[in-house]
Amino acid sequence: MEGDGGSTTTPGRLWQLPSWLLARAALHAQRLTAGRLDVLGMRRQHFAVLGALADHGASSQADLGRRLSIDRSDMAAVVSDLERGGLVQRSRDPDDLRRNLVAINPAGIFALRQLAAHISAAEEDLLAPLTPVERSELTRLLARLVDHHGAG
Repeated sequence: MEGDGGSTTTPGRLWQLPSWLLARAALHAQRLTAGRLDVLGMRRQHFAVLGALADHGASSQADLGRRLSIDRSDMAAVVSDLERGGLVQRSRDPDDLRRNLVAINPAGIFALRQLAAHISAAEEDLLAPLTPVERSELTRLLARLVDHHGAG
């Protein structure tokens, strides 16, 4: 079957299901990204947190977790990793002394650029069979799906 990557074990009807194709593509994308970030001793969640802090400024761990759909205990571990790495700092929220604010620092901005370059390389590998126009269209359509389902 065309488009099945030469697979003889995957039932043909699965190749007709967008949900199956999206799941397979997402799994492959996660593997590629994880492999690229492992080289730096980082994970996708580290990139997401640094990116959110760079884009939106200092934030509480709870707000970051909600914004990025990261569980509270996972978020605490990610922020601790980043803090140990000298990429963020925590401080008391002057408006609510029970909360800590997390802020990215210059080392975190530098690390974010490195992570972005590694993720770009992984995405280049993932999207290699597509033309630039197809890549743009795929991104547009996926963004539309994510937006429609409130998954972003």
